[in-house]
Amino acid sequence: MVLHHPSVTEKAMATLERENKLMFIVRKEANKETIRREIEKTFGKTVSDVRTLMTSKGTKKAIVSFEDDKAAEEILSRLGIV
Repeated sequence: MVLHHPSVTEKAMATLERENKLMFIVRKEANKETIRREIEKTFGKTVSDVRTLMTSKGTKKAIVSFEDDKAAEEILSRLGIV
């Protein structure tokens, strides 16, 4: 499994509301294409863009944009976060 869990910090929630993007903590070995495939397969939503970064704690974070305007909120509500 490539995805560990969604990031639910204040910054992540602000990004969700402003830009319809979700942040996930992912495996260090994961690349953008595997992250895209995993999210599309797991949640059934079309991903438009994936950006990755390494945090100062040594974990890898993926910032995921969706084509559907309400996809990010719907995914978090399915997970029971929002």
